[in-house]
Amino acid sequence: MFSTFYFIWVILFISQIYFIKKYFKKCDTCQIIHRSDNFLIINKQADIKINSNNKNEETVQTFLRNTCPELTNQKLFHEFYFPHRLDYSTSGILCIPKTREVCKIVSAAFSARTTKKYYVALVRGVLSSNFIDVNISVGDDLREPQIQKMCTSSEKSFCKNPRSARTIVMALEQGIYNNYPATKILCRPITGRRHQIRVHCTFLGHTIIGDYTYSNRKDNKTPRMYLHAIKLVLPNKLEDINVFTDDPFTHIKGWKKLKLFQSLSSGYIEIDRYSNSLNCL
Repeated sequence: MFSTFYFIWVILFISQIYFIKKYFKKCDTCQIIHRSDNFLIINKQADIKINSNNKNEETVQTFLRNTCPELTNQKLFHEFYFPHRLDYSTSGILCIPKTREVCKIVSAAFSARTTKKYYVALVRGVLSSNFIDVNISVGDDLREPQIQKMCTSSEKSFCKNPRSARTIVMALEQGIYNNYPATKILCRPITGRRHQIRVHCTFLGHTIIGDYTYSNRKDNKTPRMYLHAIKLVLPNKLEDINVFTDDPFTHIKGWKKLKLFQSLSSGYIEIDRYSNSLNCL
């Protein structure tokens, strides 16, 4: 009799721990970092989809539905406006317009390239230069269409429908990750192609640490892919958006900084100055 009650108690205790952990995990999927009459700006965590056809799957969409139910639009298939996206593996800033009119303004800004997006990443190896202008088209990789992998137009035999793509890369820090040379970089994508930064880094020979797809499925020992959308500048007639997050890769396990080239604050200025010198804005 006692053993039966004890067994039931253990099962209930374990169940409570499971649901508590699940609850806090859901709370950690995103954080709202800016809220106004026109916008929600969120900081998305890594390994979370923006939305899904499965409405019970944990996504940015479900986070918004649970956190801001008053903004849910049942006329939209995914309930909210998503004028731009982040990869499943990428963390960082995502702009959510509250209305259709605001969404049009945001979409127009992205199309006109008046927005400025900045990403921080940890990549394998040591860059050959502190500034690199990666200006090569990106298209669908015919070798792996099932995972929607991309490649550069340098791989002519496999690159379908290549489109112009340009990313400015700047070295912030040089160091080691798990005893191998690595570099922390700041990226400023001028265009917005699928997987653009990941493909361009791989093209340079400096794959992003933790990028399973573009390391030929070899880089699977890290807790996540180290790519983060750290800053968004979105000028518009309603309200100018200039938001940023902290650098999530400052104190990660395995990373040791050996040399500082630029701080983040000065890095934003310098990468803009370099971009202006190339007349690519």
